[in-house]
Parts: sequence; structure tokens; C-alpha cells
Amino acid sequence: MNILFITSTRIGDAVLSSGLLDHLGKIHSDARITVACGPLAAPLFREAPGVVQVIALEKRRFAGHWIGLWRQAVTQSWDLVVDLRSSVIAWLLAAKNRQVFRKADDNTHRVVQLAEWLGINPPPSPIIYPGTDQQRQAEDLIPTGGAVLAVGPTANWIGKQWPAERFADTIRQLVGPEGALAGARVAVFGAGSERPLALDVLKAVPDDRLIDLIGEVDILTAGACLARCTLYFGNDSGLMHLAGAMGTPVVGLFGPSRDQHYAPWGKTGVVVRGPRSYDQIAAMPGFDLSGKIGYMDGLEVTQVVEAVNALMRGTQSDRLSTEEPL
Repeated sequence: MNILFITSTRIGDAVLSSGLLDHLGKIHSDARITVACGPLAAPLFREAPGVVQVIALEKRRFAGHWIGLWRQAVTQSWDLVVDLRSSVIAWLLAAKNRQVFRKADDNTHRVVQLAEWLGINPPPSPIIYPGTDQQRQAEDLIPTGGAVLAVGPTANWIGKQWPAERFADTIRQLVGPEGALAGARVAVFGAGSERPLALDVLKAVPDDRLIDLIGEVDILTAGACLARCTLYFGNDSGLMHLAGAMGTPVVGLFGPSRDQHYAPWGKTGVVVRGPRSYDQIAAMPGFDLSGKIGYMDGLEVTQVVEAVNALMRGTQSDRLSTEEPL
């Protein structure tokens, strides 16, 4: 069965669609899946079960990227085209069945929206599959032994980025002698271009505890590394969703983005935001998410530390309850 799965350009949205892709692969055991997505997200799907090809769509003027996809896909007869981008491409290809996403309930999580659209209940959780090479590299970068706090101190927009000094203060409290992750190593994640934004965070971690992964690993290896971490906290970003998809407990820091759509998925995903809702922030004079103004200053360190402490207590209880009796 030949399936064309068209998903997002952005890493976060692509990760959130991964559960739907996994579901399609499971219910169609003979599926040969082609994924079309943005170039940054493309590596996420290369090791997924059933995927035989990933087409990276470089955005071009005058919708040239869609023309390019049509040229690559038109010679194939498709049993199913699933288009999460709501484009016209599904109608321009020979397909027995087409599913073109139409958002309905704007108050629900993105994962729920996708599941309800295809009539899937319960919603399939996001899941990413690193390959053997990525897992081996992660084992070298984050060896077994002791807790590891994962941190994502950057974001694609300055407006969504919590101040670096507050990240540094939070880390000190969490891994300090009285912290929930006392003595833990600290793995700092981000793109190479984001290193200047994270320097204060890197400097706050003692060298013997620091695992500096900024710009050092590809996205799939980052996922494999996140799977080896005890807990992740960071800004609303693709890395936050990737951590959740790898099964790592997540504390997501929110301000000028809608947590009802993009909260960390799952029972070990927690949202922390300051005193203002997204709507209140968006109504501020001159609001510009892509500008140089940050909108996260209302979120206090104590809130984040308390959220991590509470999540750690819950995850430790869950692990204890599943252990074999002595």
C-alpha cells in the first residue's frame, strides 16, 4: 500500500504529527510510506517504520515547492494521500483515497485535532525513531549513570525565550545539594547558530557536569540523547516536543504561544506560564513575536522549580508503582 504523508515545515508540528504517521504504519502493515515535509523536519522520519522515502520541501517562490513535490509524486499511483498542510496537491495526484486536513475545534491540542480529523480515538502519541547509529552516539555522549537534566534555553523567536539568567538560576537550584536533581549532569540542547543566546546558561554549569550539545548533534541524535535524560525543561520549541516524543518528562515554558494547542503531550508533560495568558500578551501594544522583545519576563524561577519538583515526585511515584515487589 503506497501512502503519501504530507506534514509540517516546523520541527514541533512535525513531531506532533508523528503519532499519526506511526498509526498509519501500524494499521497498514504492508505500507510503503513517502513523507513530504520541510528540510529541518525531514530527518525525523527517516527511521520511522514503513517509511521508504522522505522528500524535503525547500520553500520556493510562487509555490515552487509544491510543483516540485507534484513532479516527484505524480508518476506514482497512491492508495492514500494524507495532507496535513491543506494544500491542493492531494487533488492533483492519482489516489484511491485522499484526506486533506481541515481544522475544526480551535480549542483543542494539535494532537487531538489530527486524531479527531481522521476519527482516531484515543489520539496516537507522538513518537520518533532514532536509528542504531544515533542511539550509539547518544550512549557515548550521555553515558549511563546518574540523573541528567536536559535544558532547552533557546527558541526560534526571541519573544518565546525565557531570560538566560533565569535558566541559569533554575539549573543551580535543581542540581544543587537541596535540589530535586541534586548532583545531576546537565545536557544543554540547541542549534549551533543559537550558541550566543545560551552562553550564560553554559557558564552556569560546572565543567564536570556539563554536556554541551549545542550544534553538536543532528536532530535524530538529539532525540536519542533526550531519551537518556531524566527530565527536560525549556521554552516552547521543537526540542520540547521532541523530548516528549522520546518519553522524557517535560516542563514547557510558555508565554506568547497557545499552550492549549502546543502543550507538551502526555501525562508527564507540564505547562508553566507567567501571570498573562497568550491573548493578554498578544493584545499588548506593538506585539511582534518575531521581533527583539521578549514576552517571558513574567515567569518566575520559583514557578519553574516548583513545577519540576512536582513532576519529579509524580514520575518517581509512577516508576515505583511499576517495579516488581521485593
